[in-house]
Amino acid sequence: MEIGIVGLPNVGKSTLFNALTDAGAQSSNYPFTTIEPNVGVVSVPDKRLDVLFDIFKPPKKTYSYIKFVDIAGLVKGASQGEGLGNKFLANIREVDAIVQVVRCFKDSDVVHVLGDVDPVRDIEVIELELILADMESVNKMIDKNSGAARTGDKEAKQKMEKLEIIKKALSDGKPARESGVKIEDMKDFNLLTSKPVLYVANTNENPDEALLKKLYDYALKKGVEVIKISAKIESEIVKLQENERKEFLKDIGEEYSGLEKIILAGTRLLDLITFFTVGSTDEVRAWSIKKGTKAPQAAGRIHSDIEKGFIKAEVYSFQDIEKYRDEKILKEKGLVRLEGKDYEIKDGDICFFRFNV
Repeated sequence: MEIGIVGLPNVGKSTLFNALTDAGAQSSNYPFTTIEPNVGVVSVPDKRLDVLFDIFKPPKKTYSYIKFVDIAGLVKGASQGEGLGNKFLANIREVDAIVQVVRCFKDSDVVHVLGDVDPVRDIEVIELELILADMESVNKMIDKNSGAARTGDKEAKQKMEKLEIIKKALSDGKPARESGVKIEDMKDFNLLTSKPVLYVANTNENPDEALLKKLYDYALKKGVEVIKISAKIESEIVKLQENERKEFLKDIGEEYSGLEKIILAGTRLLDLITFFTVGSTDEVRAWSIKKGTKAPQAAGRIHSDIEKGFIKAEVYSFQDIEKYRDEKILKEKGLVRLEGKDYEIKDGDICFFRFNV
């Protein structure tokens, strides 16, 4: 799964990306510092994996991960090719969800591409460019399908009905995800504004409360989650040793860092759940899958051969192993189940897949 980090130039996108991935994407006080999208693989923090590691004591533990893509700063007119417009739009089309970084701090040393600082205006500038790009795509799809729909092609007619509803929403200045058409029914259209969104409010040591309130009020109306962080401070926290980082978070009364909150919000945004595999001689490992994934497809995350030869899944819950701390006890109590091909994996399941190739 890939999440694109977007925003106007100089809002702290690349600083955030650096902190997230420690990948060293160039960061400076100039527009278009990021020209090619930087990609970083980020582990998803999960304290359940730490518990399993303590119980089974294997040689290693492996977290699940998300890919973050740092996409070049967008400017007004991108849908008409301004700035790096077409390149930006092509890159964002490839991701599964969008994290939009908005600036919520004032600093005369860091220029804002639009002059003053206004997080809601910045969001609306980017959203409008995505809406305009989607409008062009939708019009092309309508032209392509209109002939077949007129001849009575059932599939083309259904597609046209959805496209007309989406076009009306876009014409009214609304993103496709607010059109009333189900997200899963828009997948084939690959629209920019159908992707789920998370807002990241980038602050400094002294957050501007008026700017933050404006953003929170707007996000509440839109039904979008907001994560408040200081990308600059987070980039310093990430350099601390693990024990120092834990101590720092404890001192400020936080369980997770701002970066970890973004990663966890990203998993919610993508509707992901986690299952685990354990092995005392090998590793404990977390695997991210879409909510609703069935056992054979979950097995396929590990290896395609396991999915092809799937027979059954031995399954028990994290809560049970945390309580009893021994698989033998779980089996004695009948807490280990055998599940077949129609079983939907639940968040926190520990699975052993039986297969034959």
